[in-house]
Amino acid sequence: MKFELEEFRAWENKRVTLVGMSGVGKSYLSAKLRGSNWFHYSGDYRIGTRYLNEHIIDMIKAQAIRIPFLKELLRNDWIYIKNNIRVNDLGPVLSFVGKLGDPERGGVEIGEFIERQAIYRQAEVDAMFDIPRFIKKAQEIYGYPHFVNDVGGSLCELDEPGVMDILVDNTLILYIQVTNNQQEQLLIERAVSDPKPLYYRPEFLQEHLQIYFKETGLEYAAQVDPDEFARWVFPRLFHSRLPKYAAIAELGYTVTSEEVEKVRDDADFVRLLETAIERQS
Repeated sequence: MKFELEEFRAWENKRVTLVGMSGVGKSYLSAKLRGSNWFHYSGDYRIGTRYLNEHIIDMIKAQAIRIPFLKELLRNDWIYIKNNIRVNDLGPVLSFVGKLGDPERGGVEIGEFIERQAIYRQAEVDAMFDIPRFIKKAQEIYGYPHFVNDVGGSLCELDEPGVMDILVDNTLILYIQVTNNQQEQLLIERAVSDPKPLYYRPEFLQEHLQIYFKETGLEYAAQVDPDEFARWVFPRLFHSRLPKYAAIAELGYTVTSEEVEKVRDDADFVRLLETAIERQS
């Protein structure tokens, strides 16, 4: 959606999709809005509770069943396992997606990793197609006048027909841009120390895995230290996504991560949106 400033001010039920790299401030903004008149739709939370829930539980059961004591309890339905994901803690999704590398060091072998990546990608797509229904639910059931869609950092990688149409037709796209090298480095460091679930396009993963093998002298993915590879590959993933996000930004409006850091409440957020619209006009 695109607006003239006065049109935006007259827009009674505002609907915004926050777009940008993981860690750029989307969840920060959503948390500021959640306590006011905005319904917070977290793409990753929807993925974890709806589209990956069974996969996550099955993954846990597969580990638990190896322990004789737990095996008996599970097979007799004397205990149950629950996916306790929270909006601000995506641990179960992160555990399912995992890190590529040596299983003895907490990694996932490459065949299974690629399979999980495909499942995670489809879950992201499905969560985006749910947005019109949740916009309606937010107003009619929960009584929220406004809607904020906090999408995952992998949105630009999906390349799924219809996904961007859903977002553009139903929401205002707000791209949060990182504008200097210092912030880029801080974002990369934060992503490495506090990782979010990541999707890699298959071509990107295979290409960079081969580069990593050449640099390290390794021959197989099973030899890879999962944490070391994650630290090595994320900056390359980060920079590969910049032009993709620049293309998405053309469909909406752009603000900087510095501007986002100054938002304290929903009134600040609306003023930020007005600034972005005025700037583009």
